[in-house]
Amino acid sequence: MNEVLSQDEIDQLLTAISSGDSETDEFKPVSDTRKIKIYDFKRPDKFSKEQLRTVSNMHETFARLTTTSLSAQLRSLVHVHVASVDQLTYEEFIRSIPSPTTLAVVNMDPLKGNAVLEIDPSITFCMIDRLFGGRGVTANNKNNKSRDLTDIEQSVMEGIIVRVLANMREAWTQVIDLRPRLGQIETNPQFAQIVPPSEMVVLITLETKVGDEEGMLNFCIPYLTIEPIISKLSSQYWFSSVRRSSTTQYLGTLKEKLASVDMDVVAEVGSINIPVRDVLSLRTGDIVRLSNTKVGDPLVLSVGNKKKFYCQPGVVGKKMAVQITGKLEDVTADDFEELSVEGDDSL
Repeated sequence: MNEVLSQDEIDQLLTAISSGDSETDEFKPVSDTRKIKIYDFKRPDKFSKEQLRTVSNMHETFARLTTTSLSAQLRSLVHVHVASVDQLTYEEFIRSIPSPTTLAVVNMDPLKGNAVLEIDPSITFCMIDRLFGGRGVTANNKNNKSRDLTDIEQSVMEGIIVRVLANMREAWTQVIDLRPRLGQIETNPQFAQIVPPSEMVVLITLETKVGDEEGMLNFCIPYLTIEPIISKLSSQYWFSSVRRSSTTQYLGTLKEKLASVDMDVVAEVGSINIPVRDVLSLRTGDIVRLSNTKVGDPLVLSVGNKKKFYCQPGVVGKKMAVQITGKLEDVTADDFEELSVEGDDSL
């Protein structure tokens, strides 16, 4: 706790200062402990840390889906994970990627504008080599990184990018029904000017490993494109959407699958409790009297192990059948007694 000076001590201190008896070195300036953050008006931050964290969570899902789909397509061990999520200007992004490279312009429907998906040349030629039957790009083929794609190679990469964009659509379902479409593939970054150079973008960098080859997969989204849904990029909205979708996302699929499941349907005529010795002594022609059951009483139809309906026995053609007369919960005990009284005692 700081010591509080009395009035006498304050007067003595002022007298000493005015008379020159006290050295000025004894008075030290109070240090400013406030944290000062430098703000660059030419490069303003438009994404909060929470929004960047939500974008990172979305693309963790995208990375897992891409790992699975590319592993199946390339018949090779593929690993994709989010390395970083940053905000920077579009010019800084363009300058940070190699030339030539595989740069796909992606339409972000229903959002306005485009995004850019950039695949490192080492990963590009490794995937192409795998699809052409090779083992993947090795250290002896590093010269591939300095050339453009041929028409055939570009066509192959289009198929890979379309599959990757399908994973992106699924990863974004918690926020928006995104329908990304491949527009065109460029090899020179200078030809992919989708926004002004000074416009802020969010850059998702994913470390990608295909076999022994490692590289980066960059997804660049301009702020102008993502601005309409910026309010949805919050942890609260994200986790609430996850909880809602967890109960309804696969409901239609479950109903469809369950509709084709075979179930045992049993019409119970009646029941009786008898000793085991009586069961062992039963012979052809013996009559077993059912307890509390009359001929005109409705039968109970069970689906699986659950009693669901009331029914009446009959015949359709040469086959035995039952006719459903009502649901079990729809028929009261009084209705059941009335049916029993009015029923005929003979079949």
